[in-house]
Amino acid sequence: MSQSAVAKELNPTHEEFAALLAESLQKEDVIEGSVVKGKIVGIEKDLAVIDVGLKMEGRVPLREFSLAGKTPDLKVGDEVEVYLERVENALGEAVLSRDKARREESWNRLEKQFEKGEKVSGVIFNKVKGGFTVDLDGAVAFLPGSQVDIRPVRDIGPLMHQPQQFQILKMDRRRGNIVVSRRSVLEETRAEQRADIVARLEEGQVIDGLVKNITDYGAFIDLGGIDGLLHVTDMAWRRVNHPSEILNVGDTVKVQIIRINPETQRISLGMKQLQADPWQSIESKYPVGTRVTGTVTNIADYGAFVELEPGVEGLIHVSEMSWTKKNVHPGKIVSTSQQVEVQVLEVDPNKRRISLGLKQTQDNPWESFLATHPKGSEVEGPIRNITEFGLFIGLDGGVDGMVHLSDLDWQRPGDEAIKDYKKGDVVKATVLDVDSQKERISLGIKQLGGDPIDTLGKFKKGDVVTCEVVAVQENGIEVKLADSDLTAFVKRSDLSRDRSEQRPERFNVGDKVDAAVTTVDKAARRISVSVKALEIAEEKQAVAQYGSSDSGASLGDIFKAAIKKRENEDGSEEEETASEE
Repeated sequence: MSQSAVAKELNPTHEEFAALLAESLQKEDVIEGSVVKGKIVGIEKDLAVIDVGLKMEGRVPLREFSLAGKTPDLKVGDEVEVYLERVENALGEAVLSRDKARREESWNRLEKQFEKGEKVSGVIFNKVKGGFTVDLDGAVAFLPGSQVDIRPVRDIGPLMHQPQQFQILKMDRRRGNIVVSRRSVLEETRAEQRADIVARLEEGQVIDGLVKNITDYGAFIDLGGIDGLLHVTDMAWRRVNHPSEILNVGDTVKVQIIRINPETQRISLGMKQLQADPWQSIESKYPVGTRVTGTVTNIADYGAFVELEPGVEGLIHVSEMSWTKKNVHPGKIVSTSQQVEVQVLEVDPNKRRISLGLKQTQDNPWESFLATHPKGSEVEGPIRNITEFGLFIGLDGGVDGMVHLSDLDWQRPGDEAIKDYKKGDVVKATVLDVDSQKERISLGIKQLGGDPIDTLGKFKKGDVVTCEVVAVQENGIEVKLADSDLTAFVKRSDLSRDRSEQRPERFNVGDKVDAAVTTVDKAARRISVSVKALEIAEEKQAVAQYGSSDSGASLGDIFKAAIKKRENEDGSEEEETASEE
């Protein structure tokens, strides 16, 4: 270059200087805040000196060039990409960052992969609250704990610092947030494997599997890359309370594929299907009415299950457990593992059900009671319960008999007579009826003394009876017939022939009064008496003996004659008695 040219370059004109300045500023605007290429011109301890072509150098810590904890392999002359934060700082150096350059590159690449739905590679390097952090080649992403694996992972150690595939779930560049999932990658891979395996399987196929996990409801069997469920009800024909009774984790078992759901790719397995069905010809094995011995395997509120043979169970309903124990939990009658004799009541091979009876193997206490206590016999027992309709009396054989309100007393209403009894009293009664089918025994207390209505036979209409007043009421009096337990009610109008004497208040309890029987009704259990009817009858008799309306005698004369005759007859009887003495 000539001296004139050098002088011109060192001494530019005003216009040339303005153009150079604008070009320089334009270049800085483009470069600052972006990723630029630079060359390593020196390495000083833990810093790399990088020339980015701005006639200035910058320094970047070596650790920013490390990946996944590996020591960086750098030497002078290597070209690297860095992020230019500022062209010049206070020390006159360019401010550079390898981390930000890598992050910028990663975000650009990850955004493209996210839009395409592609998987990304990363390394889990730290644990944080709720999950883990993943290095996606410079960009840090969050991996939620629920997205680590298909099943919960107890030890994350083997997965740390290992390159793995992830699926980006969400990206927000403005906030710098990236959420990834390892689980979705595994599920996709697993789904592909499951589809291949399921395509090779078919229902009815017998295959060996490995017991992978045991739950309360069954066991998961690994069929070589896909799991099938062996439900507890398909493990054996007999009752299995828990799968651990038959299987252990790690066991190799032979199973049959029962069902394959092509949509969910779920596989149902069975072990009992490889054995003969014990329910075949079950009706011929256990005909109705036969008695067999079995073992109680399970007790429920509604009854007890009895195993008759491996794989065959029957149910004793609570109503068929005892003749006399009602509303009692089955656990108070039988116990688990107990040997019991039962009778087959019903067999349904289609529903695979057998109904059993325990009480049928014992004597029917109602039939036994009837054999020893026929109708009309007398029994004795304590009152076990008092209800609104009668008494329950404890009898021999653990059975109860009932005395209805109507069978407590002949004369009094039942709701009044029942007040004479209390729970625990020992009473006697007569057996009225025994129904072994309905398990009922009818008793009567009033029948012990005979029916007072039977004495109605000695009374007939027109008889004169002596009565005792037992109650005085406003509309009449209640009387008791002499030499009987019968009572009758004499209405006000029947108290006298004379209307002025038809007053109940002229009688007192305990008074004796004669009356005539007017009605005898055995069906209605009723007898009616009337003082008025007796007076009318006596009047007719007196008129017939001592006069008539044609004789001219007054009614008073006729009564006087009748009374005098009666007094004479009474006097003659007294004289005869005295002479005899």
